[in-house]
Amino acid sequence: MFRRLFRVIVATVACLAALQAVVRADDLTVVSDVPEQPFEAQVKRVVAALEFVGSPLTKNKAAAVDKAIEDKDSPVALQKLLDSLCLAEVNINPESRVKVALGPAAQKLVQNGWTVFLVKVHNEAGVTAKLNCTSPNAAPLYKQSTGNPDPKPSVKESDVPHRWLDVSMLDKQPLNARLSGLLVEYRVIELYARTPGKHEAKLAFDVGQGTQDLGFRNEANILFDVAKAVDVQLEIIDDDGETTTGQFVFRDPRGRVYPSRSRRLAPDFFFHDQIYRHHGESVSLPPGQYEVEFTRGPEYVVQKRTLAVGETSPQKESFRLMRWIKLRDLGWYSGDHHVHAAGCAHYEAPAQGVQPEDMMRHILGEDLNVGCVLSWGPCWYHQKQFFEGAVSKLSTPRYVMRYDVEVSGFPSSHAGHLCLLRLTEDDYPGTTRHDEWPSWDQPVLAWGKSQGGVVGFSHSGWGLQVPGDHLPNYNMPKFDGIGANEYIVNVTHDVCDFISAVDTPIVWELNIWYHTLNCGYTCRISGETDFPCIYGDRVGLGRAYVKLDKEGALDFDAWVMGIKNGRSYCCDGLAHLPDFKVNGLGVGEQGAGGRASVVAAKSGEKLKITARAAGLLAEKPRDDIRKRPLDQKPYWHIERARVGDTKRVPVELIVNGQSVAKKEIDADGGLHDVAFDYTPEQSSWIALRIFPAAHTNPVFVELDGKPIRASKKSAEWCAHAVDVCWNSKKNAIRESEREAAKTAYDAAKKAYEKIRAESTAD
Repeated sequence: MFRRLFRVIVATVACLAALQAVVRADDLTVVSDVPEQPFEAQVKRVVAALEFVGSPLTKNKAAAVDKAIEDKDSPVALQKLLDSLCLAEVNINPESRVKVALGPAAQKLVQNGWTVFLVKVHNEAGVTAKLNCTSPNAAPLYKQSTGNPDPKPSVKESDVPHRWLDVSMLDKQPLNARLSGLLVEYRVIELYARTPGKHEAKLAFDVGQGTQDLGFRNEANILFDVAKAVDVQLEIIDDDGETTTGQFVFRDPRGRVYPSRSRRLAPDFFFHDQIYRHHGESVSLPPGQYEVEFTRGPEYVVQKRTLAVGETSPQKESFRLMRWIKLRDLGWYSGDHHVHAAGCAHYEAPAQGVQPEDMMRHILGEDLNVGCVLSWGPCWYHQKQFFEGAVSKLSTPRYVMRYDVEVSGFPSSHAGHLCLLRLTEDDYPGTTRHDEWPSWDQPVLAWGKSQGGVVGFSHSGWGLQVPGDHLPNYNMPKFDGIGANEYIVNVTHDVCDFISAVDTPIVWELNIWYHTLNCGYTCRISGETDFPCIYGDRVGLGRAYVKLDKEGALDFDAWVMGIKNGRSYCCDGLAHLPDFKVNGLGVGEQGAGGRASVVAAKSGEKLKITARAAGLLAEKPRDDIRKRPLDQKPYWHIERARVGDTKRVPVELIVNGQSVAKKEIDADGGLHDVAFDYTPEQSSWIALRIFPAAHTNPVFVELDGKPIRASKKSAEWCAHAVDVCWNSKKNAIRESEREAAKTAYDAAKKAYEKIRAESTAD
């Protein structure tokens, strides 16, 4: 009994001693028996590393180090010169156990900046593993969404103040990734602080799993004093002289982005380099020099300048934005109808996504006139509280945001994700949970339209993959994805207003659309990003531009009806095709019989086709984009349309899916008039495209009052596609709904077979 008690007392004393072992050591362990030549070489590399990271030795200390090396002074002298810069000393004992003592370096950091220290390593074991430093204070602030419909945040709001630190060990040239095994060497550690004031951090060192010494002796608890960064107030002036919102990327001479991405919280997104600021707002930066990249969406020129941040706060800086084109002055308003505030790359914890104010900031910062924020499976029950059945109160006269629905993570998702816009109600009738919704798309589309909504398919290409880059393409996809799969059925029942493009491979998107247009169906195409799931770079990378006649405040209803009626084109924002007309009828305008985009013509009549086209290409071709296959991102980009090494791109005239003529324009940022004459031999749909960067909606030309029946092969393809789609989807449709779905599929196949009999042989 006494012996057991004695062992407990001894263990307790040892534990207390261990807890007290991590103390400040004004004089670190000085080791005299270090081989001179390799130690001096390591010191030289450490000095070079300090210069590389932007924290060179003072002139006096650098001169003293050089002199000690030149005079062949002992390693002791060099240690005494460098020890004062050490935040910690790491001792690796002969059994490879790691313990830590605090060094004499001042425990001071700066907000939103990196502070550089040395770590002295006394390596008695000759270990050549990597020296690691971890900290619970540097744990992620966020958890990236996994797509789980009901995420449970793993980070509590109360945890956020404790996660204020970033830690980085320099493990690349001029230093080696691993320890050298030398008895003494120095490593470079960088610490980043998010918030000013006094903060304690726990730093733990190891050289591999199981090397930590007992009793927490490999940990150091350090109280830092974090100096406040300089508030740089931003004066942001638009191209027209008005104040606005801008997009900024701040980089230091090493290319590091500020504020640090890993320490960001909304409205700044950790998966972006850029931040968005309204005029008069500020960004906190430590003193130093930065390269600033600033712009505001694809209609603006990307500009760069050097910014020197001094010691005085606040500091004011002015940025004047520059446009290369302004479509709004021509009556064309941009929009992205597939943007998310939760899910995919977004924050899942500590919050379930981000707030409407955060999304509006990004819409403004990308000069996106209309942004549709779609709530979907992840965080559905949290995000749906922002649905108003109307435009958000955060909207402005020129920039409109509205919350609506993407049917994703719902029972019908296997048949294709749906984009439901302009809803007045976001719960399907008779349901209290989204898993009670229908298990196939047509009832959902019909319900959306019944309340005045504009409805269609998202990221259309998924599941419609076909080999080859030609259009139309007669290969048959598997219909096994979440794109416009059931569209092949729904379009025949007049419940689908549009399919989406730009965010999936262009051939996969356009192929099914071209085939159904050849059969006489008039569904439109629109552009989207699916931010931040397919494209997380920024909202509005895929866009639709809608022509609005009414001047003044932007009207969402008019804009979304422009999507429905096809008074629009879609693009990457760098190529544009406004004012497309056939015989003077603008795309989407009321034509024959009061129908949008319909031109009545007689056999043999020559059509006059006009438009304006614009694009912006850099002087030097980007092979990293244009030489990629079309099924690799970016799927739509003007660089892919470049003619050779010129700054020209072709504008193609598309008739019934075939390119029948083309004219090249200079992609110099200017608007160019293009015109074609064409005499159709049958009723046809006509469009323009810059492949693969921009595509207009069609104008439908009816010769002698006959419907469009452009291709027997397209009708055969569609009829076969219905069967392929059914076989792919039927098992995921609830048994109670399967009979109704089969009836709809059978009706679609009969419709295509009838059209085939009426169609022209190819």
